Amino acid sequence: MRFWDWGVVVIYALAMMAVGRYYKLRITTTDDFLLGGRRMSPFMIGLSLFATLTSTLSYLAYPGEMIKNGPMMFAQLASYPLIMLTVGWGLIPRIMSQDATSGYELLEKRLGLQGRLLGSAMFMALRTIWMAGILYATTSKVLVPMLGLDPFWVPLLSAIMGLVTLIYSAEGGIRAVVVTDAMQSIIMFAGAIVVIGVVTVQLGGVGEWWPDGWQPQWEKPVFWFDTSSRVTFMGAALNMYVWMTCTAGADQMAIQRYLSTRDARAARRSFGVHLAAEVLISALLALTGLAVLRYFVVHPELLAEGTSVGGSADELLPRFVVKVLPPGLAGLVIAAMLSAAMSSLSSGMNSASAVITSDFLGRFRKVPWTQHENIRVARLASIGIGVAAVLLSMVVPHLASNLLELCIKVVNLLTAPLFVLFFLALFVPWSKPRGAVVATIVSVATAVGLGLFEMFGLKMLWFSPISFVTGVLAGMLASLGPGGVKPAGNVNTT
Repeated sequence: MRFWDWGVVVIYALAMMAVGRYYKLRITTTDDFLLGGRRMSPFMIGLSLFATLTSTLSYLAYPGEMIKNGPMMFAQLASYPLIMLTVGWGLIPRIMSQDATSGYELLEKRLGLQGRLLGSAMFMALRTIWMAGILYATTSKVLVPMLGLDPFWVPLLSAIMGLVTLIYSAEGGIRAVVVTDAMQSIIMFAGAIVVIGVVTVQLGGVGEWWPDGWQPQWEKPVFWFDTSSRVTFMGAALNMYVWMTCTAGADQMAIQRYLSTRDARAARRSFGVHLAAEVLISALLALTGLAVLRYFVVHPELLAEGTSVGGSADELLPRFVVKVLPPGLAGLVIAAMLSAAMSSLSSGMNSASAVITSDFLGRFRKVPWTQHENIRVARLASIGIGVAAVLLSMVVPHLASNLLELCIKVVNLLTAPLFVLFFLALFVPWSKPRGAVVATIVSVATAVGLGLFEMFGLKMLWFSPISFVTGVLAGMLASLGPGGVKPAGNVNTT
């Protein structure tokens, strides 16, 4: 890190906090803090959703995956047209027809209070672990190597990054989060383009880094489903379809953004912007992986002592930034990695605060809070969830072998079980509260067994589809017959 690199990073951090302070002065109601007054731009919301779901885990994992295992995982992009149809015309209109702040208010109408609390609890667990994974990846894989520090400093760096994110997200609410997300999206694109451009110039053209064939370390391409293969074309596409549909239909971070727009049409446009940005960044990061791979093959002397290209795939992009990029440009790429982290962290904190205030604290209050009290509690909830994420970031590195597996096997472990509840509530007319409980137990148990322990020899891409199917079937069967607790008539959704 040189003077100009520090300058770019400092300017970036100050700009984020300035946005938070600007919007703090314009917050007068809880709807302003959590939903932006329900009238935000679909384009900005789409970029925000993209930045939220593209964390440092993705920003480092995609180039690392291309370097180590090849392009098979990117077959997941083939599922995007079907995802747009399913989410845009199947889920978003149903969600937007409800007047809610938290998506989990919708569950109580069909699945009772226990369904709402189960959904809220799974979301909190899912996103807290997810934020912890982001903090770990950013500090240990980016900041520590680039600053030349001992891993001992990882917790402190996590705390500092969490603090900066807390300042602008807790002050400015969802408007500050969305605006900074849009700014961070542009920085992420620019960072990948800079790396590709520098490699192209230094090696003498695109043809010098474009592979002339299937690399020996890459996984063998397999098209159809094969449970013995780590990744297949159809397996990657199915996994992305299930994951994206489940996230878009049940995750408060997505639902909160739909509800921040004026109607279903605007929400659908924002989701389309999100998917288009996802395709673009996936392509850019895949190309980044190819470019960096070739650069280190040509210049093996720049590898860390005792490492190989394949064995340090996740660390090659940060190492390229430190060893190769000129001053200023290195700071821009570092800012892009920080952007990927902080956009996700700020969205997680803001969405978690909405769930805490609406589904836990506010749900059980007999006397609603005033607007001032509600905003203050939401800000305190953001701080609490940020602290929890920092503490958990010291645990997540022990749960997966590389960053992509951390994304899929650990961070997204509860994504499909969470959507099971929404599927039962929205599409199964006879679903009952007891069905929600049984579905959650079966789906979570299946996800843990397949995702963490690879039961029956199934690889990591199978646990989301199977845990979703088993959860829905269990919930449907358990809901058959008379009985069941009716949802409460008067629900406090403050």
